[in-house]
Amino acid sequence: MLPKIPNLDTVLAIDIHTHAEEPCGTHGDDGYDEFQARMAEYFKSPHKHPPTVPETAAYYRAKNIAAVIFPVDAERETGFRRYNNYEMAELAAQNSDVLIPFASIDPAKGKLGAREARDLIENYGIRGFKFHPTMQGFYPNDRMAYPLYEAIAEGGAIALFHTGQTGVGSGMPGGNGMRLKFSNPMYIDDVAVDFPDMPIILAHPSFPWQEEALSVATHKPNVYIDLSGWSPKYFPPILVRYVNTILQDKMLFGSDWPVISPDRWMSDFAKLEIRDEVRPKVLKQNARRLLKM
Repeated sequence: MLPKIPNLDTVLAIDIHTHAEEPCGTHGDDGYDEFQARMAEYFKSPHKHPPTVPETAAYYRAKNIAAVIFPVDAERETGFRRYNNYEMAELAAQNSDVLIPFASIDPAKGKLGAREARDLIENYGIRGFKFHPTMQGFYPNDRMAYPLYEAIAEGGAIALFHTGQTGVGSGMPGGNGMRLKFSNPMYIDDVAVDFPDMPIILAHPSFPWQEEALSVATHKPNVYIDLSGWSPKYFPPILVRYVNTILQDKMLFGSDWPVISPDRWMSDFAKLEIRDEVRPKVLKQNARRLLKM
């Protein structure tokens, strides 16, 4: 059964970037909990353990904010067992008054992953897919990923790509084996060319490739930018300028929950010099149009 959708007329905002996490200690390996602990330390997160999907829903319900939520499947590169998309989708469906489900499939799964994507879109109401090139260890324009992109595009879903360096793996030996080069947003330009009807979100201010991200989003009609993973007080001036002007209809509020809370993000965003008519676009209107809700 397809989930219901939140009443977006009444919510204050749409957070386009939140993470689904299983309870700490339930993973089939020892590495993921340590990885999450280092992430919480880097971002100074108040959470001792990552919140579960129901806990996330309760938080966003109390704040009257809708949230796009997804896991990250990077099994091949990290060895971390993934959070099953179907389990996550069922929990999101139980909290469909505030949660909008995306999924994640490691592109290394090939045709098997493409088959799963089609099923998730058609039968579970999945509206998009999260890719994390740094964690998944692939260039977004690698043809290996194209069968999965084809399934996403055919289903009318969204592809959301982590870009830049946001702290994932920071401080761990060798950055936990993660290579930053995979998350240069310019590689996603090829994907936008080859899949012009598939909406694409470049997640995060793309340090150190901010101008590349702005260039791709300006040039390709199907490319958007979410502003998650950084406190707005650290946004570079050129990003703020584009939010206010050329890309005001393609910028999206995202927190990167649970490492950054929407309270913290929105408080800092309120202090930026953003035009009054642009703020509601970033916080809600652009996402609502993109999600077709």
